[in-house]
Amino acid sequence: MTMAIGVPSAIKTFNWLGTIHGGRVRFQTPMLYAIGFVSLFVSGGLSGPFLAQPVLDIPLHDTAFVVGHFHLIMGVAAIFGMFAGTYYWFPKMFGRMMNETWGKIHFFITLIGTYCIFMPMHYLGMAGQPRRYSQFTELNYLHNLIPLNTFMTYAAIITIAAQFIFLFNLIWSMFKGPKASDNPWESTTLEWTTATPPPHDNFGGHTPVVHHGPYEYSVPGAPKDYIMQTDPVTGASH
Repeated sequence: MTMAIGVPSAIKTFNWLGTIHGGRVRFQTPMLYAIGFVSLFVSGGLSGPFLAQPVLDIPLHDTAFVVGHFHLIMGVAAIFGMFAGTYYWFPKMFGRMMNETWGKIHFFITLIGTYCIFMPMHYLGMAGQPRRYSQFTELNYLHNLIPLNTFMTYAAIITIAAQFIFLFNLIWSMFKGPKASDNPWESTTLEWTTATPPPHDNFGGHTPVVHHGPYEYSVPGAPKDYIMQTDPVTGASH
């Protein structure tokens, strides 16, 4: 199963990278978290095939190697997707923008802190440190690994503390953030054609008419960098 899951995972990864390849990427906070998700998914996923080989899995099984591998993918990568969605959808939900500067500070501290916590676990696992141990003073061969565990602890404390930046930005922006336009990210899909925040019936009593696909970006000859799904068909749209 571990080897089999590598096939769709690789397909997804190349899909993500191919989507942004050649585009004019705007490195705003939601995009940073989306790219950070891909980074964590790839770096955490690369250690998966090691655990799929019995000759390697026997010494690595039930060590910190497994903890680092699993948490990079199933833990923090998923949380990065949640952060990306929160920063992206916040303007549409509340009609205000979150602070970009604090958003980027939150991103970089969280990304660096995540790697400082979980990447060393791979080295600890290869050195034989077992998981689910509350302390490592009873075994002599683990004594030299204690400084690395201490480093990971400090990194975890800093990373957790950085989440208060996000909470402050979230709550403060609900009431004091700058007013958001209907389409602050210049996205093409239907939800960005309605008011911000949306009215009770979403589209103001009319049904939107779709003329284009949901991802019409960088269309040659188009007057803007993007074409909304509801824009009328023109010569440039073809």
